[in-house]
Amino acid sequence: MPADIHLKDVPALVGSELGVSRWFVVDQTMIDRFAGATEDHQFIHTDPVRAAAETPFGGTIAHGFLTLSLLSAMNFDCVPRIIEQTMGINYGFDKVRFITPVKSGARVRGRFVLDEARFRGAGMVTIRYDVSVEIEDERKPALTADWITIIQFDPKDRPEDV
Repeated sequence: MPADIHLKDVPALVGSELGVSRWFVVDQTMIDRFAGATEDHQFIHTDPVRAAAETPFGGTIAHGFLTLSLLSAMNFDCVPRIIEQTMGINYGFDKVRFITPVKSGARVRGRFVLDEARFRGAGMVTIRYDVSVEIEDERKPALTADWITIIQFDPKDRPEDV
């Protein structure tokens, strides 16, 4: 997949895998920083000794929302940029499922499939991704999601046939 694409080429990519990100290490430092930012200090995330003794995970695990928050970096890492884009907006999720816990020290990456591209108004296109976050050496993903973003562009750049 090219690093940059034109707006007119987006509809033809529906159903295609747009990219797979590089691996991101989710270490205890990242988990602790996320706990501090969100004030979620549950021991399964922040106390390796207790988590090893009292959970089936063998140690701490990342917050599900930490894994979800990495989608932005993963997207930026591998999804082609739309040349005419002036701004991208996170619109939300229709579905998110946390399937497998991400253990501290694990490596994760995002896989993005373009599920839908719908032009709205003169200068916006809604992009819907079918995304999964894979964990290295795990059979099941950390999460799957139906993620919706809005790409804004100058109305003069709108393709004529959409």
